[in-house]
Amino acid sequence: VPEDRKQEALLLMQAVRDNVSLVVPDKVSRYGFFSRRRERALVARHVAELRVKTPSIEQAVGKLSGGNQQKVVFARWQARGPAVLILDEPTRGIDVGAKAEIYRLIESLADQGLAILLISSEMPELLGLADRVLVMQSGRISGELPWQEASEEAVLALAMRSDKKAIERRVS
Repeated sequence: VPEDRKQEALLLMQAVRDNVSLVVPDKVSRYGFFSRRRERALVARHVAELRVKTPSIEQAVGKLSGGNQQKVVFARWQARGPAVLILDEPTRGIDVGAKAEIYRLIESLADQGLAILLISSEMPELLGLADRVLVMQSGRISGELPWQEASEEAVLALAMRSDKKAIERRVS
């Protein structure tokens, strides 16, 4: 799930149905023939599970709120059934109520056994959702914290820590 859903994840002029079923042609066809009935059933199920607020699965995604657009992106990948879900800034640009729903969704997916890699610049999001926090600095992992040790102070300390040897290598 990319950071910029409008540019990288959604076909804004297309229907919710098209956006969700885009990555699951194998699940909406039978014996090599596309089935509109299967497609509608699959999309309707995922839209209902994620509580996407839309008048119809035929509604253009661009007409939905930011939070509902993000849920459509989640529905697409949930329909695919991945073993790992990479979420890059999953709540960027959505309102507080939609954030809470996305957080519940992430927790639910993790509870179902899905591995989730969460990339976020929002500290409360990281601390509230992560089992383990890896902190990056200058393109490298500067530290790792289990959830029991993860705090704003600990994360910032790792982010601000300077690696003397790395600095010396860059200078020379």
